[in-house]
Amino acid sequence: MRNHKDLQQMNERSLAQQAAVRRSTFSPGEVKTLRPFSIWEISQFMFDVSADTLRKKLMDDPSLPQGSTEEDGRQRWFSLEEINELRRRAKFRGKTLLPKRPKGRAMRAAVSNFKGGVGKTVVAQHLANAAALDGYRVLCVDFDPQATLTHSMGLTEVKEWNTVWGIMCRDLCREADRIIESYDDPDDCPYPSSEELPDDVRSIGSQRVQDFIQPTCWPTIDIIPSCANAAFVEFASAQYRALHKAWSFFGCMARYLDELPDDQYDIIIFDCPPAIGYQSLNAAFAADILYIPSGPGYWEYDSTTSYLGQLGDAMADISDGFGALAEDAGITLPKAFADIRVLMTRFENTNPLHAAMMDAFRNVFGADVCQNPIEMTRAVEQSGRFQMSVYEQDYRHMTRETWKRARHSFDRAYGEFLGTVLDAWDKRNGSEGAKQ
Repeated sequence: MRNHKDLQQMNERSLAQQAAVRRSTFSPGEVKTLRPFSIWEISQFMFDVSADTLRKKLMDDPSLPQGSTEEDGRQRWFSLEEINELRRRAKFRGKTLLPKRPKGRAMRAAVSNFKGGVGKTVVAQHLANAAALDGYRVLCVDFDPQATLTHSMGLTEVKEWNTVWGIMCRDLCREADRIIESYDDPDDCPYPSSEELPDDVRSIGSQRVQDFIQPTCWPTIDIIPSCANAAFVEFASAQYRALHKAWSFFGCMARYLDELPDDQYDIIIFDCPPAIGYQSLNAAFAADILYIPSGPGYWEYDSTTSYLGQLGDAMADISDGFGALAEDAGITLPKAFADIRVLMTRFENTNPLHAAMMDAFRNVFGADVCQNPIEMTRAVEQSGRFQMSVYEQDYRHMTRETWKRARHSFDRAYGEFLGTVLDAWDKRNGSEGAKQ
């Protein structure tokens, strides 16, 4: 017979192997670093100018970052910090290189579905990396206890109180005090104050808003990380709801993000677990845009159908059962998304089954299906295997055409994503202006 001790021992062996994999994947000391980018990449994929034009601009203005050359001296390489300085200072044909950034807080997109293996984390990672290379400041929120996005960003040692669980504890404390203060006589409040909550909740709840945000190997990407120990958040959250029945548990992340300065980030991306629970509901209620990746097979279609139904039912139940409590907490119900998009992943253009499934998705979901799927290439396979996005992979380590094909696939998907974000941003600003 085997029990929990066997599971714990298996976990210890797996963690040891996991550490070995990270040592071979990341730099020595398990510190992941972001590679530099060549003039060819910058000119063709970021600035949309010719390499010769960029070289002339650098030659004419020596005060601009000049990058560094390798031993052969034939190619200049630039860090992302240097690229961003070029964006801020250089202009071509009188046009700025800075990306469009409408007014107001960052736009939030949740990448979510039931099915494992459809590429939720790969999509979240690549969208974040592409946005960073485009000049945007990005915050990632890893809701998944598997913590793959956290690991891919170079974080390996994360404490559970620095995860979404910590944010939920903090929110419970703050909401408990807000609710009790809403009574003329606190003794009339039937719910506990923060002082009456468990010690572990109160100790975590005392953290400041910025304490949960960690830097990554990307200078313009931060992350609220996850870890395996955060898996018990579902059980803990159920206990907290029992302790405080007026707590609008689904609004923790939205309230937390509302505390951040509007100009701290441009885009916030959520990587969600493959389940409908406290964490995925928090992601949904905080998101402006819902992005649903799905593979090109029947089981992925079936899983997507189940996900849509269960998420819709859960949100409907919350709208029906928490109306008054949500209004008091500043939450508008029913929850409305600026947009909902379905993104096909692991797609092969030459596969008739994949083409048929794409047609089926479009017949059912119509214009909600993204026009540009993520194609399956060797570079995409390696991105999952080695926890490195296509943008992080050095094109010199494979054929340039293989790398370009993968890059173009993600660039097209990102371009469509960015269009969705900017459209939602403009509509939000327009609606807010109309209200004023």
